[in-house]
Amino acid sequence: MYARILVPTDGSDISAQAERAAIEFARAHGSTVVALCIGQPYPPAAAIEGAMAIDPATENAALQAWAARNAARVAEAAKAAGVDCVPVATIAYAIGDAILEQAERHGCDLIFMGSHGRRGLSRLLAGSVTQDVLSAAPVPVMVLRPSPQPAAPRR
Repeated sequence: MYARILVPTDGSDISAQAERAAIEFARAHGSTVVALCIGQPYPPAAAIEGAMAIDPATENAALQAWAARNAARVAEAAKAAGVDCVPVATIAYAIGDAILEQAERHGCDLIFMGSHGRRGLSRLLAGSVTQDVLSAAPVPVMVLRPSPQPAAPRR
């Protein structure tokens, strides 16, 4: 049904849940996974007296290495499950746009991603990459919501 599934990850626990589910889904459907991790640099800002300068080349190298490690980790998990996987690491300011660009570039026919489930002011301040992808994706998007935390035992 789906030949290539894009699985964006940010290394979080919620992404890890989505990664595992996507790999199982891919295995069940004979799909290839494209594991995508995107490093997001700090936006360029005007110099402020006394502010610490960030060397863009050093920052980009560190972000690229971080993204490559995360994508490789997903690829290893896919391989262990018998699923073909293409690891992709890149850098972008607009994460949602980069996910859609990589889905097109790799011929993905499904995007499988986690959602942090932010609401209210938290969503307004932090934004929602998942919502950006859902609203503009030309292919289906499967969103895995975080599993609820078990309640603490009462004493």
